[in-house]
Amino acid sequence: MQATTPDIRLANRDDADVVADLLVAFRDWFGKSEPATVEIRASVERIMGDGDGEYLLAFLGEEPVGVCQLRYRWSVWTSSPDCWLEDLFVAEEARGTGLGRALMEAALERARERGCGRIELDVNEQNEPALGLYVASGFELEWKPPGRSILIGRRLAG
Repeated sequence: MQATTPDIRLANRDDADVVADLLVAFRDWFGKSEPATVEIRASVERIMGDGDGEYLLAFLGEEPVGVCQLRYRWSVWTSSPDCWLEDLFVAEEARGTGLGRALMEAALERARERGCGRIELDVNEQNEPALGLYVASGFELEWKPPGRSILIGRRLAG
């Protein structure tokens, strides 16, 4: 696909199906079958409604081909909101057009607009294209001697 200027905008409630469809495509790209499509749609609506999260949509022409999910929370360490870039996905047919970089720049601008003191994310170190995008966008791998900071989590039942 040839590079072109993408249209990126903040999603609204009328865009919930489009956002959910792109997140389902992201789930499928990972080779997963869960969460179910109906659960993704319900989560998108909840996140859009709670005020602590939002989505950026990217279009090439009329076609929605990218999504970025941003979540916000207050930080003791910066005395300001933090932005968590939870997901950034570009459809296969739109990769290589600069759309990922444009979504990343829009996410950074949106976090600044909301007064965030920092933006964080996690990325699989084997996802070299994504890691390259984030490093090129100014993200740094955090080394806090004596070791590297890592994301760790645990699912909770129920």
